[in-house]
Amino acid sequence: MLDARPVRCLNSSTHRPKRARRKHTGLMTLPTPALRAARVSTAVGFGLQGMFLAALLTQLPQFKDRYGFDDSTIVVAVVLVSLVAAVGSVIAEYLATRTSSKTTLRAGLFVIACAGTGIAFAPSPAAFFTGFAVYGIGLGMVDAATNMQAVAIQHRYGRSILSSFHGAWSVGAIVGALYVSACSALEVSLPVSIFGAALGVAAGTLLIGPRLLEVGPEAEANTSAAPLTIPMRPFLALGAAMALFFAIDFSVGNWSALYLKDLLLASASTAALAVAAYQTAGLVSRLTGDFWVRRHGEVAVVRVGAAIAALGLVVVIVAQSPTVAIIGFLIVGLGAPVIAPLCFSAAGRLAPPDQTDAVIARLNLFNYAGTLVGGAIVGAVAAVSDLRIGFVLPLLFAVALFLLAPAFRPKRVAAGADSADLTRVVD
Repeated sequence: MLDARPVRCLNSSTHRPKRARRKHTGLMTLPTPALRAARVSTAVGFGLQGMFLAALLTQLPQFKDRYGFDDSTIVVAVVLVSLVAAVGSVIAEYLATRTSSKTTLRAGLFVIACAGTGIAFAPSPAAFFTGFAVYGIGLGMVDAATNMQAVAIQHRYGRSILSSFHGAWSVGAIVGALYVSACSALEVSLPVSIFGAALGVAAGTLLIGPRLLEVGPEAEANTSAAPLTIPMRPFLALGAAMALFFAIDFSVGNWSALYLKDLLLASASTAALAVAAYQTAGLVSRLTGDFWVRRHGEVAVVRVGAAIAALGLVVVIVAQSPTVAIIGFLIVGLGAPVIAPLCFSAAGRLAPPDQTDAVIARLNLFNYAGTLVGGAIVGAVAAVSDLRIGFVLPLLFAVALFLLAPAFRPKRVAAGADSADLTRVVD
């Protein structure tokens, strides 16, 4: 296991400023070079995940043409990935609690690389869907394991850094989109471009694997998995917040371009700017999120983020021109994306230290519930009315997130806590 040198925080104003004295008490950690290397490697893992997802999803229209799919078939493919990813998250919990999150993350990234290769050269629709299903398993494993690593590293740093990891995911997604754009400009074939992205994931995994944080049963020479027991109400509140954020996120990603194109009569190129504005603002939100958390605390950041997201969605709903709607989606991106890393951070404090990985994996399941809500329910409302009414649902989700903000200040459960105060999460 990587070590971090403990430094006793002094209360004297000669040793530390008043603000820092108020925000940090007890032990802080001075990160070692190995811990810093683990932080960089985990951030790269987040980036590889975002890069390949963007490279795959932005080329769904090409897959549609290649196999002769209709729009509904593509929607089924995306829903399939969300459902199977939940299975991947369960697998991640099993592996991490018996080996380590380091091993789990490396395995998940290699599953993605292998699935990407299969998708690239799939000779038939059946092979394509098989590859997509395998990719979904890898997606769930990596989603869970990267956040396990990030939470463990944050605990060793002794300060909020989790949002920066999710910022690395956003950077990876932008790189993936630019990669696809470059491949299109250079007339690189679909199989070669997907295979190139899969090779990038495999190479990146080999590079970062040895430098990841060694934490879990392997590091502690303890291969027995303890029963998972945590306070149920705070856990479900954080799970609801996770689902609500991803419902908002997937609603924007899945329906914003169509909203601009069908209701506001924007061109296809202009409609695509809605997602670009949201993702760019989301990157800003996540890269600055740790600063705001250290300055004002998680509850305040969640409340402000949810309020900003709600304001942006109001702008979207009342917009009468594409420009105004794009500004609305940009405002949503400035508020909502910081919430996901704060969910994982709060869950990491909720769990006993020896059960953090399992709790992170189970919280990650709410991610996929949210994507299904954002994709299916918002679409269903739009089908019986229009997308202007459909986007009222994400607005309500943002209001609910504002109300759930106190859940982001849970108390840590000590290992061996009295079971009378706890509720078991059934295996």
